[in-house]
Amino acid sequence: MAAETTAGSLFGLNALFENPLFAGGIGLAGLGAAAAFARKGAVAALGAARRRLLVNVEISKQDPAYPWILAWLSKPRETPGFIASRLTRVHNLSVSTTTAAKGPASGSTNAHFFLQPGYGRHIIKFNNAFIGVNREKHNTANMNTGEPHETVQLTTLWAHRHVFEDVFAEAHTLAAKANEGKTIVYAARGMEWAPLGDPRKKRPLPSVVLDEGVKEGIVEDVQDFLSRQQWYVDRGIPYRRGYLLFGPPGSGKSSFIQALAGELDFGVAMVNLSEMGMTDDKLAYLLTKLPKRSILLLEDADAAFVNRRQRDSDGYNGASVTFSGLLNALDGLAAGEERIAFLTTNHIDRLDPALIRPGRVDLMVRIGEASKFQASQMWDRFYGDVDGDHAGRTRFLQRLEELGLFGTLPDGKPSGLHTSAAAIQGLFLFNKNDLEGAISMADGLVPQKFEAEDSTLVSAARGKL
Repeated sequence: MAAETTAGSLFGLNALFENPLFAGGIGLAGLGAAAAFARKGAVAALGAARRRLLVNVEISKQDPAYPWILAWLSKPRETPGFIASRLTRVHNLSVSTTTAAKGPASGSTNAHFFLQPGYGRHIIKFNNAFIGVNREKHNTANMNTGEPHETVQLTTLWAHRHVFEDVFAEAHTLAAKANEGKTIVYAARGMEWAPLGDPRKKRPLPSVVLDEGVKEGIVEDVQDFLSRQQWYVDRGIPYRRGYLLFGPPGSGKSSFIQALAGELDFGVAMVNLSEMGMTDDKLAYLLTKLPKRSILLLEDADAAFVNRRQRDSDGYNGASVTFSGLLNALDGLAAGEERIAFLTTNHIDRLDPALIRPGRVDLMVRIGEASKFQASQMWDRFYGDVDGDHAGRTRFLQRLEELGLFGTLPDGKPSGLHTSAAAIQGLFLFNKNDLEGAISMADGLVPQKFEAEDSTLVSAARGKL
């Protein structure tokens, strides 16, 4: 008994527990620990309940659906019911502004403002389901574009999870309607494709006049390719097709590709091989990630690759993409499929034969100087409504023949002269409502060489101003 008393006195435990301050501290610590455990338990229970009862969908800014969802969220909607209308009010808004010219004469523009939920949390009601919206900007940035990462998270009850299918379907329909009658042009931004400006109005295919049968032949070949995917698969042939359009400047190569994209309801994905930072790996990756339903366009291929032999002899090193890198991107082992590619050049003689061999370029078409057929068709498009008897067209064509602009003189001798469809169009644009003026200014279509010291202002139709 004495030993126990001595031990208790030695360590002072009895005195500590008999001390009201110490006992109170122990009690508070116990309560704090219990509260912490209870809080963790509540958080865990809440998390489990959220996982069981709620479903989340996160859309990143890098996803094509991100702008669709923002446009869908900006759509005005009425929520019936006093309580529901109060719950679904959005108080934090951001604005998206688009501008368009009122008219060519006014010089002013129309501005359209679209209000959409800003960053933060919101609640909306759609198809009798409440959906939580959390739009968030992160501190990290996209390594390719430098833009901050953004996400939109949609949350609803598990029982209403199927509402997301309706959300994305309606958002996609709205986006398709907004781009209806327009062609989207894509350009590379880092390692990703992004729209280059606003969508352009589709260019009607009949507005591009090529020589007789040329346009129709290319369109028929493209449509045949698009209808035979399974045929390619069954025979183990990569499902891709390449076209090379070559010819002098102003002949309509790029205009035709734009009109073809509009006819097929495709976009156009442009690649600049001479772009700073374009490498073999980047090019190969971009060509495997082409936007769906888009035409790949490599313009002025001769500018980036004059010729391997010429490059090796004179040290040409303007492009960071190697020639072999381009070939592998077009039809190497890692090359993408389901692709329509168009290459254009003004100088086909500068292209290496390896680039335009069958398999990389399946169809080569020369888009040449303006022919009599083209001049006639273009005249009818501009002046057909005021030249009902075609007398003006006959005089215009006769004048071009007298000038030898179709390659021969009236006596049949070679003239060595030609003009382009772009030059004829420029002449007609200069004389929009004056067919007599177009005929009288036809002399301006004769190719001219301008000296550097000549400061005379000359119009596109070669008429002095």
